[in-house]
Amino acid sequence: MDPVLSPFTGWGRAQWEAVADDWLSQVRRYASPEGALPRLPGRITGDGVRREGMETVGRSFLLAAPRIAGASDAADPAVQAHLDYYSRALLAGTRAGGEEEWPRGVSCRLPLTGITNSIVEAANIAFSLHISRDRLWSGLTRPEQLQIGNWLRHHARCEVWQNNWQLFPAMAEGFLRAVGEDVRGLHATRNVARVESWYLGDGWYTDGPEHAVDYYNAWAIHPYLWAWYRMTDTVHTAEGQRYLERLHDFTASQAHMVAADGSLLHQGRSLTYRTAALAALWCAEASGVSALSPGQTRRIASGVLSRFTAQGVGADGPLTLGWYGEFEPMCQDYSGFGSPYLAGIGFLGLAQPETAPVWTAIEEAQPSDHGSFTAPIEPVGWVLRGASDGIVRMANHGSDHATLPVGEDEDRDDPHYAKFAYSTHTAPGTGPAWVDAIDSHFALLDDEGAGSRRSSLRATRVEGDLAGSVHVPQLHRRALPGTAVTTVTAGDGTAEVRAHLVQTDRPWPMREGGWAVADDAELATGVFEDGAWAQGRDGLLSAVIGLHGWDAPRPAVADDASRRPERARVFAYRDANAMGSHSATPALQGRTSTRNTVVATLHVLERGGAVDPQEWRDRVRVDVDGTLVRLTWASGATSEFDLATFVPWDEHPGLTGPRGEAR
Repeated sequence: MDPVLSPFTGWGRAQWEAVADDWLSQVRRYASPEGALPRLPGRITGDGVRREGMETVGRSFLLAAPRIAGASDAADPAVQAHLDYYSRALLAGTRAGGEEEWPRGVSCRLPLTGITNSIVEAANIAFSLHISRDRLWSGLTRPEQLQIGNWLRHHARCEVWQNNWQLFPAMAEGFLRAVGEDVRGLHATRNVARVESWYLGDGWYTDGPEHAVDYYNAWAIHPYLWAWYRMTDTVHTAEGQRYLERLHDFTASQAHMVAADGSLLHQGRSLTYRTAALAALWCAEASGVSALSPGQTRRIASGVLSRFTAQGVGADGPLTLGWYGEFEPMCQDYSGFGSPYLAGIGFLGLAQPETAPVWTAIEEAQPSDHGSFTAPIEPVGWVLRGASDGIVRMANHGSDHATLPVGEDEDRDDPHYAKFAYSTHTAPGTGPAWVDAIDSHFALLDDEGAGSRRSSLRATRVEGDLAGSVHVPQLHRRALPGTAVTTVTAGDGTAEVRAHLVQTDRPWPMREGGWAVADDAELATGVFEDGAWAQGRDGLLSAVIGLHGWDAPRPAVADDASRRPERARVFAYRDANAMGSHSATPALQGRTSTRNTVVATLHVLERGGAVDPQEWRDRVRVDVDGTLVRLTWASGATSEFDLATFVPWDEHPGLTGPRGEAR
């Protein structure tokens, strides 16, 4: 540890190399005879163990390649072990008819006739060969190069899904171009142009035609675009320069997504890739276009890696499916035992020499080190907020990754996109908690208490520190007829107000939940007159208070207090949260009127604070006049917005079908 060079984390290049060597040694520990089909502990997807072994090699090569490329001593035994293993494994996996041959991928066209994930690993292998080209590729014989090149060319021909997968054949083609191999008839230029057309602004891309925005920007879209322009020697073209400007802008906004203790914002799918979120920062630094100083880049990256390792990631064996600990419910069905090794692309900085500024500069503060900040990302529909406790919170009014109806495709009904808020220290509930859909959610309820889904957003707007969106809620995969919910989020410090306008032609029971907090033991919880709270690990506390529109529901029978629904309560779960085996969410319950109902709720998320409902109430005063909402914070900050006009939209709520069914 070097507290002079690294005053925030103590970490330098030596610590990064040690972690890389340790994680890679775990792969070799479970290696097959020829190295191409390691069998790590963990689950196997429906594609089978051969696919999982290929994925383990392809993804861990992302970690080995920069370690090989940037080593100052090529004779270092650890580096030589990596070089020998991956040279051998690549040849065994690409050898036609060999004992450890990898499955060849098929185009992503339904019905599928084979395995598509080979295309992903071809991209990872091509990317890694590019990074380590001078040492690994150059050390192969010409017949060996042709063998691997033919395998890559096969996957460069494949047609793929309309999202970040467009860049996977491009990686294979790009590397073949870079080493002078035959690329006639390939179409990666078209694929790259398609991805570039999905640009939103501020450095962010949507992951395909859907409005799905997440870390795929950091660990796939930006790194692979960066590699494409370098491999094809087009960095100095207009397109290449435009891309570098986008990469610069991305680093400026992504820097706000990391807490002071190195915790990453927990949002989006495939979060088991963990440190892969750092890849774009390293790309920008290597190209000299980062919005951050070298000291800031290393401070962010070392903070993230040290946080994961301190929580036990990779400590006692291969990387597992999960976040800190193993937790498969947060993972997608396509994730197998080798999937987490995509984390290796987040070690890309090791490809730079130890004399590079990113390794020699003194660490400098990242945004969350300074305490409070507000960072709107208008094209995405997000507002990021930091506070004195170092936690980063996100108001999500842009990314939904949803279809109509929700639930039609389980991959598109995801708690990691659908919530109104995310943070660096909380995770959305999965399993039964996701079925109930309470945390960071506003729902209308049926007679059995089932809550509506947020579904795809009809409109979104970010203006300064305010963010809002409109959605048509769905129940049981049907849009509620004549119903729409407009939500606006305003924040100050460790608290935020979510104000809702419910437009409907009938009254509904309603419910709103705060952030879910978790721990390895049961949490402390409490309920008071107008709110509830839950407190977990490290004193992390979540609370909700009804500010407006949460009057206690009337009992069905006059004067029957025993039948009065609870106004506030805490929902507790087991094994439903990536942050701990016990989780709890405070929530409010009420009832809308017909036509327009305005609801305002105070949400608190803070660490180490006392349970003090009156102090929470005193943080903000809310005044509601029709649909106009005025907030006066104790800090002196103010916000004013009209729920009826803040988010422009077509004002067509759910429609009614010919038989009275919502559609």
